[in-house]
Amino acid sequence: MRLRYRYRLYPDAAQRQALAQAFGCARVVFNDGLRLRQDAREAGLPYVSDGELSKRVITEAKKTPERAWLGEVSAVLLQQALADLNTAYRTFFASITGKRKGPKIAPPRFRSKKDNRQAVRFTKNARFSITAGGKLRLPRIGEVPVRWSRSLPSEPSSVTVVKDAAGRYFASFVVETADERLPQAAAEVGIDLGLTHFAVTSDGRKIDNPRLLRRAAKKLRKAQQALSRKVKGSNNRKKAVVKVSRAHARVADARRDFAHKLSTALIRDNQAIYVENLSVRGLARTRLARSVHDAGWSQFVAMLEYKAARYGRTFAKIDRWFPSSKLCSACGTVQDEMPLNVRSWTCACGVAHDRDVNAAINILAAGRADRRNACGDPVRPPLAVARVGEAGSLRGAA
Repeated sequence: MRLRYRYRLYPDAAQRQALAQAFGCARVVFNDGLRLRQDAREAGLPYVSDGELSKRVITEAKKTPERAWLGEVSAVLLQQALADLNTAYRTFFASITGKRKGPKIAPPRFRSKKDNRQAVRFTKNARFSITAGGKLRLPRIGEVPVRWSRSLPSEPSSVTVVKDAAGRYFASFVVETADERLPQAAAEVGIDLGLTHFAVTSDGRKIDNPRLLRRAAKKLRKAQQALSRKVKGSNNRKKAVVKVSRAHARVADARRDFAHKLSTALIRDNQAIYVENLSVRGLARTRLARSVHDAGWSQFVAMLEYKAARYGRTFAKIDRWFPSSKLCSACGTVQDEMPLNVRSWTCACGVAHDRDVNAAINILAAGRADRRNACGDPVRPPLAVARVGEAGSLRGAA
């Protein structure tokens, strides 16, 4: 399994200047390649191949006075910038032809030095390394201090150096890891995601919604108001932009940390995890949009999915049209309607239900029913029409 391990970098002033130059060179190569292909399309010329693009945008461009400074950075990061452009084009073509499932992908766009994220990638050909003192040695940049929050499980195949909107630097290593099977657990859990409680499990546990964005709303509002008063193009405005970005980065980091800790605990304690396949994009168009985005359901579910695959757990999504809230987990009766303001209800069979706990129990039952057995068949096979020889009663049968 291929995973990414991210660590914080602390470059000095000279290294920050060298990284800024690397970001700029990679951005120029990407934009030159995109412009060349767009010009060829508008002129009715054939699609510029990857090899021809590399020759014209990098090799020949270095020989011109306008692009001679491209030779001051590692050639690997320039090639990787073109590789990103080629990948973006292939994804776009696969999307418009129907080979790629999901929402349509837009064509590549030009990169800007004002983008929130600047990145360059070094592969093994660039000969990056980790020194004995724990620093990251990058070609033509130097040895950059790293805060190692955990050790790398294997030798990295590439490293991407990223600068975010808050001015922080990170190193993202790509490593190959083997599946780490956890000991078998007897428990299985169904999870109902919500806004009142972030998650409610089938065993009755309720995890509070941290509401990180709402808790930081006052500080964010003050920082954004201060930004709006600054003169455009001034140094004070640049400083105010960084303050706003840092405030948002703290919220995003806290949300990611919460999702990681909760997903790890659920994967560790349960053999199978089932969640509802929510339409987050649809819910984000309602009046609850801000709360939906603040919850971060998609990020949490994605963590559950990849951690289950890594540690040998079962993970499945239940159909979003499954009536988990309206279905009585005791007798199976489906209620006609269930408004959002109804948090507890009593079924005609006499069983009183907590809305969220009942939904989590139903999600668990539906997930178990849809699982496949050792032969690869569903535990609950679909209904089938009986054959002629099987229908009716046999003569002489008692």
